[in-house]
Amino acid sequence: MRSTEEVVETLRAALRGVGVVLPSLCVDPVTGASDEPFALVELGRCNVRVAERLASVVRGERPPLGTYVTDLRDRRIGEVRGHVGGKVQLRPVAGGREWDCPPESLEPAPPDEVLRAQVRRVNGTRRLPC
Repeated sequence: MRSTEEVVETLRAALRGVGVVLPSLCVDPVTGASDEPFALVELGRCNVRVAERLASVVRGERPPLGTYVTDLRDRRIGEVRGHVGGKVQLRPVAGGREWDCPPESLEPAPPDEVLRAQVRRVNGTRRLPC
């Protein structure tokens, strides 16, 4: 039988694999230090976005809410905002009009491309008037 610490690390890795990070995930210190044969796992607190993404993963939605994907039809990068009628609803990272995409036309967006789009968005909102 695996230790509670091993189970917590397995859960942490599985959640990370689907884009969910629970910052307070740990072995409950009270039950972990007791003679209790099965210590409790403290899932901890998280913000609303993480909770929303976790719910999406539990529902089996692919890709999960809040992840960044590339629309292979035109190479646009978007954040997954919903799943309706067999389509994935995407919001542009750099701003603009939302669009729907079939799930088979999506792939995970490269982190460097997401960062570039986020920088373009910030730079666009902070330009000084000439």
